[in-house]
Amino acid sequence: MLLSKSLVSFPGFGIGEFELDNVAIAFDSFEVYWYGVIITLGMVTAFLYVVFRGKYESVSFDSILDIGIWTIVVGVIGARLYYVLTTLDHFIPDPFNFFEFIGNVFNLRSGGLAIYGGIIAGALAILVVTKIKKINTLKLLDMAAPGVMIAQAMGRWGNFFNGEAFGGILTEEHPLYFMRMGLISGNTRLDFATSDMVYVHPTFLYESLWNVIGFILINIFYKKKKFNGQVACMYLAWYGIGRFFIEGLRTDSLYIPGTEIRISQLVGILCFVVFGALLVWGLIYSRKYKDESVSLNKFDKLLKPGLVTPVFFAKKAAVVADGSQEIADQKIIQGQEKEDSEDGTDN
Repeated sequence: MLLSKSLVSFPGFGIGEFELDNVAIAFDSFEVYWYGVIITLGMVTAFLYVVFRGKYESVSFDSILDIGIWTIVVGVIGARLYYVLTTLDHFIPDPFNFFEFIGNVFNLRSGGLAIYGGIIAGALAILVVTKIKKINTLKLLDMAAPGVMIAQAMGRWGNFFNGEAFGGILTEEHPLYFMRMGLISGNTRLDFATSDMVYVHPTFLYESLWNVIGFILINIFYKKKKFNGQVACMYLAWYGIGRFFIEGLRTDSLYIPGTEIRISQLVGILCFVVFGALLVWGLIYSRKYKDESVSLNKFDKLLKPGLVTPVFFAKKAAVVADGSQEIADQKIIQGQEKEDSEDGTDN
């Protein structure tokens, strides 16, 4: 059996053994992998989702296209750099050659993308481009977050075709035994030192299902959001706690050098704690200020890169919490005129 092929089964679902090839199309020696095809489809799906949201958030297609191009390009670069930095010893040639090292870093066909790097870099790209185009950054992040979530759910099936991102052995006593995946691949030979089929946690499937559930729930609550940035916080908290537990089952985790701490578990729990706290804080302040008129111009001055607080976006959301856009706009105008008369400023 070629290393590009895996033998898979899901006996708990009545699916017997079948062969899986990670090559989608081959042109002589050039091969297109299912992983790349699925990741690309995920990006397209995420983009189309943001376009759909843009119709309701009054963001034009042209603006979404500009932001999308930069976000995808920068996001892929960030995902690659994150992976390289956490596995640096695999990319440094011996003896060291700078050009060979750079070539290894940008050789995406050799594999290795880390979702957290993509999220961080993509968010920074959105921040910069929305500032240039004068679009509310937090609103755009809300629009993008569910799209990223469904793209992640799709992307995990790229790992399935590669015969990777699986967990440890599942025993009959385990409550998830019915979800066991039988697998023979190059990775199982390395991890378990056997050429026999092993029955493992299908962690790619766990994470895919977790993201699908999150996507559905977030879309149910999307229209009920109380402040810009709420959906993004919900996504990061939801994904973080799910990734924390699922990562603990995997056999291919990246560790902080010299420790037994899994990097993705650490980042996942930090996302849950930080963005969960921001979510709660934002909801509290949106309730506190929902009956008050707040000047947007004053708070817009606080929106600087790296300095966005729940107080800021909760107060901004308060003006539109309980009325039509027309009424909200009038409240904003009245509030600004009152503040201008008090502080003597002239806008």
